Amino acid sequence: MPMIFTLIESETGVPDQLILILIFIVGACIGSFLNVVIYRVPNERSLLPSSACPSCGRGIKPWHNVPIVGWLILGGKCANCKSPISWRYPAIELLTAVLFCIVYLQFGLVPYLGVALAFTAAMTALVFIDADHMILPNVITYPLFIAALIVRVVFPAVFDHSFSDMTVAPISYLSGWPSWAVSLAGAIFGALVGGGSLWLIGAIWKALRGVDAMGLGDVKLLLGIGALFGWRLTLLTIFIGAFTGAVGGIAMLSRQKEKDLQAQIPFGIFLGIGSFISMLYGDRIIGWYLSQF
Repeated sequence: MPMIFTLIESETGVPDQLILILIFIVGACIGSFLNVVIYRVPNERSLLPSSACPSCGRGIKPWHNVPIVGWLILGGKCANCKSPISWRYPAIELLTAVLFCIVYLQFGLVPYLGVALAFTAAMTALVFIDADHMILPNVITYPLFIAALIVRVVFPAVFDHSFSDMTVAPISYLSGWPSWAVSLAGAIFGALVGGGSLWLIGAIWKALRGVDAMGLGDVKLLLGIGALFGWRLTLLTIFIGAFTGAVGGIAMLSRQKEKDLQAQIPFGIFLGIGSFISMLYGDRIIGWYLSQF
């Protein structure tokens, strides 16, 4: 991290602490918007109208809508009717700001930083929507897949950016092709591995047990993750998601008085966690694992 900061400050003249503060502020503002997305998208409401108190319907003044600070100034209550404002709103703003800073510290000021931050924002929204409603809306998962394909074409062609799956089999067999074509092939293969593997698991489980194990929302989400990250990081995402999901499921069962082994768990939460870890540290985790053999 110090090396990244030294390079950034020497090239831009902007102190690294100031850049980190700006990233935090941007993340908090994006988190404020994500609160709107998380609340309105599952309820099929437009994102355009300004925010209002759900109790009295009075519009929230701009200076009261400042991320994190506005909630603290109001003491967690509506300025008009004094109804409580959930602590979750500033928590999501703070979480998004912190995640943005972590992503920045990992990638630095590079073109791909914008992609990583946008992906982080999308995953944050999907995790909370899935936690609340057990759905992963198409209005987010479909654009994620399309955007991933565009990124996989544009970044090798314009920024000479190489994705890690381009250097391993089977995508490495296409090394004679233009870089953007190799990258696109990796994206398509990654999408098929990600979405296809999860769909196959669900289909087998339904055939054996007669119940749905996976929602199509999870499959659509993995299409986007697979297209952006490639097959190796996507399989790692599924593994981390399954592991953390199992831990979460055991914790949920331990709190139930009557154990329900058929209880549904929003798997999108854990795929979101797995994809974030894979994006930041996946290549190092895979490299460490392969070095053990």
